[in-house]
This record gives sequence, structure tokens and C-alpha cells, in this order.
Amino acid sequence: MALPVVLGTVVSMIYNLTDTFFIAQTQNANLVAGITLCTPLYPMMVALGDMFGLGGSSAISRLMGKKKYQLAGRINSFCFYSALLLSIIVMICMFVFKRQGLNLLGVSASTYQYANIYYEIMAAASILVIVSLVPINTLRTEGLAVQSMIGTVTGTVLKIFMDPLFIFGFHLGAAGAALATVAGYIVTDSILVGYTIKRTRYIHIHIRQIKIPLREVKDVLMIGLPASVTNFMNMLGTALMNNFLIVYGATKVASFGIAMKVETIVIMVLVGFSFGSQALIGYNYGAKNKQRLKKIIQFDLLVNVVFAFVIALGLMVVAPGLCGLFMKNQSVVQAASYMLRWFLITTPFIGAAMVFTTMFQSVNKPLDAFIMSVSRQGVIFAAVIIILAAVMGYQGVIISQPIADIITAIIGLGLYYRQFGPNGKAFENW
Repeated sequence: MALPVVLGTVVSMIYNLTDTFFIAQTQNANLVAGITLCTPLYPMMVALGDMFGLGGSSAISRLMGKKKYQLAGRINSFCFYSALLLSIIVMICMFVFKRQGLNLLGVSASTYQYANIYYEIMAAASILVIVSLVPINTLRTEGLAVQSMIGTVTGTVLKIFMDPLFIFGFHLGAAGAALATVAGYIVTDSILVGYTIKRTRYIHIHIRQIKIPLREVKDVLMIGLPASVTNFMNMLGTALMNNFLIVYGATKVASFGIAMKVETIVIMVLVGFSFGSQALIGYNYGAKNKQRLKKIIQFDLLVNVVFAFVIALGLMVVAPGLCGLFMKNQSVVQAASYMLRWFLITTPFIGAAMVFTTMFQSVNKPLDAFIMSVSRQGVIFAAVIIILAAVMGYQGVIISQPIADIITAIIGLGLYYRQFGPNGKAFENW
């Protein structure tokens, strides 16, 4: 279940790196900074899509475990068309409040022209991104993890080839990077919807079957909202970091953009293992298979923490070389390498926190999922970066994320033992 998701995220990671590489080849720090400042737009869209994608897949997998297949199919249709309606509203709002949005992202006069065009194209693409999150997640509830991967990988590979063509071949710059994303998502959505229509046994997207009981709507949203909050926190965390770094110049923001993209080598594989296990955890929770459920969670933790440690150690050694692939400006390379090494130190804690978050989503523990969602790049990160930036300046900004990672993992461990320890509450309602 996990390996196809991991492969899909690895390909996405390759795209993120090549995207940054091609953009950086312009050797225009303002262009790189302008697109980096708009980076939070994508996690915002993913966050909104996850409201129905992860919320729906959690509810569907538990219903599959209970063998309530007809209701599971109706929930999928509800989630798909709800995501479509939400995406249309989001697109309209992004255009209406464009100036406010760019100001919130920290766009300056020097980066405005690049950020503006990227923002407008991504706003138009919001429908494609948000809707895709439903079939990406719900296909796995029927064991179609490979098909879900095919949809995401095909679109992503197309984006990799389109990037240099649009950026350099058509001389579109920042607009080219955004248009490549649009082209990729058109393909991804087409494939995923096709699989949902032709390959699934129980889930469907029949518009006449979108009506579901209020209890099931609540079930979807009680898990979907915390899942959505997680990605909103990623968006806000990135925007917050950008706003604290911009006072030190566009070079520091560009360096952060490169360091963040390289860090995705670890993060996206951790995401793959975490989300790949969700359907399995939800199914066994719904089937009330306590022993197997706990073994799956423990194995998931082991894989994420050990992998994060090994790969992060390797990346820390080659950090300058990796960052140097993107830009020739040595001040950018040095700053990016320094940031990257600090970010990588605590990746095992990130891996553990991701497992805890997705686990709580899968077993229908919305409060615990919400606590984890608002922690790492939300409440805890905001508090840490404000305090450390005031006390330590630039250095405080850099180390704020690693400290927030450690605190979040400790909170997750405490919540885990409260639910799954010797006197755990996870099985009280069984």
C-alpha cells in the first residue's frame, strides 16, 4: 500500500527539484524569490483538497472494514463534488483578493512582477489541484494504490518535461513554471477520474448519489478539517519563514526556497509511507483487529524514523554540492546549505510526527489529529520563531523549525500513549 505512494512522492520530489533547478538557471534571484514567496499557494490548495480527500478516505476505509460498501461509494461521490464546488469558490476568491493575498505572502516591489503572474496562473489551476486530492486518496481505499500512483506520476513526469520548454523554450519565465503545473494536473485528473469510473468496485462519482446522512458528513469533516489544517499550517509556516527572512534580503528567501526543495527529498518519502498506511490503518480499525492495527502503527513509526535518519545524514554531507546545482551565486549556495543542514537535523522527529498525525486521522480521533495539525508549522512554530527571532536574530529564524519539530514529536508521542498505551482510549467505543 505504501510503496506506490512513496514512488509517486519521489517522482513529485524530483519534479520539485527540477522545477527549482530550471527556475534558478535564470540566475535571477528576484524571480526565484518571487516564486518562492508564492510557494504557500500549492499547500493551501492541497489543504483544501485534503478536507475531502483524506476525510473521505478515512471514512471510506473504516466503512470498508465494516463491509458497508454502498455507503462508502456515496461518500466518495459527496467528497468529489464537494471538492469541485469548493475549488470554484477558492478560485474566485483568489482573483478577487489577489492584492491582499500577495501582500500576505510577503511580496516586495522587486519580486512583484514574477510573483503576480505565477499567482494568477496558480489561482486558475486551483480547481485541478483541489479536485485531484479526492481520487488520489480514495482510490487507495479499494487497494488501487498503483493506479493512484500512475495518475500522479504521469502528470508529474509531464510537468518535468514541460518546465524547461515553457521557461526557456517559450521564454515564459515564472509563468512557464506555473503553466507546466497546470498541464500536468490536467493529465493527472483525467487519469484518476478515469480509474474511478472504470476500475473501482464500490466507490463512484455519481452526482445523483451525493446525498449522504448528516452523521457521515460530520465524520468526513471531523477528520478532513484537521487534515486540511495540517497543510494550511505548512502554507502559513512557509509564509511566516519568508516574512522573517525577507528583512535580510531576497537572497535569503531564494536560499530558503532551494533548501526547502532539497529537504523534500526526505519529507515527501515520509509523506508517502505515512499516507500509504492510512487505508490499512482505517480498515483494521473498522474491522476491530486491534493486534494487527498496533503492529502496523509500530512498523510505520520504525520505517519513517529510521529512513529519515539515514537519508538526512547523507544529505547533510552533500548539502553544498546539492544546493550548488541550483544557482552559481555563492552567497545563495552557502546560505541554502546552512539552512538545509539545520532543517535536516530533526527529520526523524518529523517522520514520527507525520505517523502520529495520519494515524489519528485514520482511527477517527479528530481532536488528537487537530492538535498535531496545528503544532509543527502552526502554533508551536509561530511561537518559537517569534521568540528566537527577537532573541537571536537570523540564527533564531533558522533554528526555529527544528525546535518546533522536536516539540511536536514529543506531543505526538504523548497522545499516542494516551490512545494506544496499556490503558489506551482508542478502543473504548468498540
